[in-house]
Amino acid sequence: MQLSEILTTSCTSCDVAVTSKKRILERICQLAAIQITDIEQDELLDSLLNREKMGSTGIGNGIAIPHGRLPNTSKAVAVLITTEKAIDFDAIDNRDVDIFVALFVPENSCQEHLDTLQNIAKLFSDKKMIKQVRKCNDNQALYNLIQQAS
Repeated sequence: MQLSEILTTSCTSCDVAVTSKKRILERICQLAAIQITDIEQDELLDSLLNREKMGSTGIGNGIAIPHGRLPNTSKAVAVLITTEKAIDFDAIDNRDVDIFVALFVPENSCQEHLDTLQNIAKLFSDKKMIKQVRKCNDNQALYNLIQQAS
């Protein structure tokens, strides 16, 4: 599944002012809760924190792809956030992170989950794309960029 298929404008946010890993994960869950109405925001956060306990989802170059599996849901949801300032996210390259692409998927959709993560990683491996994302200072422009890129 492509990011453009599961990202909505309400789950896209530019230049968010956060200062910690926990705060960005909370903000991600706040936005995701708009789309995932049958699961509490705390449960969304738990799914991300449980995944982070296994190892950071900071993939390098200032990008993180936090993700979690959810029981009792049937659709995948993505959240895209850029931050005002990069924050420490324990990324594999030890660089701070300013682009967050979060993914919530149904618990039993393992292959779809892996395919979507791979597509997101591929999209954000393009240095030109990363530069364009960082230049966006408007939620709609960021959303449109992702729609055009996919």
